[in-house]
Amino acid sequence: MPKKAVVTIRYGPYSAVGLAVEHRTFRLEGLQVVLKKDGHQLILEKMDDWNLVELVVNGEVVFHCNIEDLEFGGDGKLDTLCEEARIAVLNAY
Repeated sequence: MPKKAVVTIRYGPYSAVGLAVEHRTFRLEGLQVVLKKDGHQLILEKMDDWNLVELVVNGEVVFHCNIEDLEFGGDGKLDTLCEEARIAVLNAY
């Protein structure tokens, strides 16, 4: 995949520390930093599936994980899921 691809980050609602289930982006911050560093354009899109994150490139889901498995905040450098997502986007066609 060439650099500067358009990556749609689809994310569902989740419950944080016993609070109500809502769409939150705090756990997506590191993922966004890692993908932007590679020069990709990001689009955040809410979806109804609970606890799910999907990365879509050219209409194809290239990566998915449980949103609660991503580290809260940060730059994504130490989050192994962020690196897996980065590689999945780079290998997308």
